[in-house]
Amino acid sequence: MNDEIQLISDGDGLAVIGDSAAVERFLVSEGLPSKDLGLRRLGPALHAGAAVVQAGSDIAAHSGRWMKLTKESAQLVQKHGLTPTKTPGVSHAMVGKPGSIKSWLQFDKASVAGNPAMLAGAAGIMAQLAMQQSMKEITDYLAVIDEKVDDVLRAQKDAVLARMIGVGLVIEESMTVRDAEGRVDEVTWSKVQGAPAAIAETQAYALRQLDALAEKLESKASIGDLAKAAREAESKGREWLAVLARCFQLQDAVAVLELDRVLDACPEELDGHRLGLKTARQNRLDLMSRCTARLLDRMDAAAARANTKVLLNPMDSPAVVQSSNQVSIAIVDFHGLLGIEGDRQSSEARRWADAAKEVRDKALDTGAEGVGAAVRLGNETLDRAKWVTGRLSSRIAERTLRRGGSDEEDSGGRAESNN
Repeated sequence: MNDEIQLISDGDGLAVIGDSAAVERFLVSEGLPSKDLGLRRLGPALHAGAAVVQAGSDIAAHSGRWMKLTKESAQLVQKHGLTPTKTPGVSHAMVGKPGSIKSWLQFDKASVAGNPAMLAGAAGIMAQLAMQQSMKEITDYLAVIDEKVDDVLRAQKDAVLARMIGVGLVIEESMTVRDAEGRVDEVTWSKVQGAPAAIAETQAYALRQLDALAEKLESKASIGDLAKAAREAESKGREWLAVLARCFQLQDAVAVLELDRVLDACPEELDGHRLGLKTARQNRLDLMSRCTARLLDRMDAAAARANTKVLLNPMDSPAVVQSSNQVSIAIVDFHGLLGIEGDRQSSEARRWADAAKEVRDKALDTGAEGVGAAVRLGNETLDRAKWVTGRLSSRIAERTLRRGGSDEEDSGGRAESNN
């Protein structure tokens, strides 16, 4: 059994469990970085019944490593053909035989997958690690975007944002205590119980601000007013996206604490709670996706309208489209950060000189009649050149893959960075 390892996937991450030496050999052979799964945390939580005694024995005998599902680790899941378990959303496989780590697959009732208590606990820890990875990526995101965001997040004049900042401090303190104690006790949990309401209030406020930016774009009649509204959407939009990202980060932190609390107080309810949190998290993502998509649609419409006026408004029309591009990039980047699926394209302004050259050439070719046609051309819709979304998506995908391994440790315990 020493060379057998077990693979467990919950759709967001992959855990490799088994004898520590076998786990290390497997990860080295696959060339994948990982971090400690922390199976030992399950021991104190599983404290009653014969099944728990067996689970405690399994925990003592196994080492576990975890990695975020990326293109490479997803290929590993496909390669080894994981089998669904009775735990919803979780699949499993056993790999190896004495003398060969890559040879065969089988499902063993004596494995982790055959112990419901341990499998539920492992799935709960995997969910926590995935959310913690997302939290780190959001921290990196907030650190590199416009410095004005910091002013928004710290603006004490706004009561809604001030409450979120206060809640954030309490949550960060609770996470520190959790890391020190290895659990979330009743006192620590009592400090953060009211946090979700304050975070949800701030999230709703930020979403309303983004909707307001979209409505301003729709209501402007002149290209000059449209350019002003587009510049406001460009400057304010990224700031409110940052507020949403911070809200999402804090909600994930609360979920991590919540899973620890359930594991400690009611381990038999852990699996149901994990699934409930996953559904709630997806609902938040859907809500953010719909709101940001509305803003993108308004920016696209503004860019299309500006392109029809490029000759009459050689300054404002390109400015509108440039702002549209910047907002589109910011939202695509935001979607990539949170794993929101969807394809977007950004518009490229038609340069005034190019449009004017068409008028001149048309006039020379057709005489007076051609001049009239060319003038009319300036008032008609000009074709919109597009940047292929693949460039944006590829950049985000590459960055996400790099982030997925940025704080993971290799199988020998050494920190690696793909950045």
